Amino acid sequence: MVTGMYFPRLKDLRNDADKTQIEIANLLKMNREVYRRYETGEREIPVWAAIQLEKYYKTSTDYILELSNKR
Repeated sequence: MVTGMYFPRLKDLRNDADKTQIEIANLLKMNREVYRRYETGEREIPVWAAIQLEKYYKTSTDYILELSNKR
């Protein structure tokens, strides 16, 4: 059951970058299971993690959070 906010772009960006959940979890210095829960919406992604992913993927948090379609 999805309880948090679901942001499918997290998975899309990771797949586009040919990265695994483990690699992104390591980038964020967290357990893979925690990161997986962000992708599935079981857990809400914290602001600090969204900002790190924004920098890593060279996009905007608005794009990650689906507030904009402009990458």
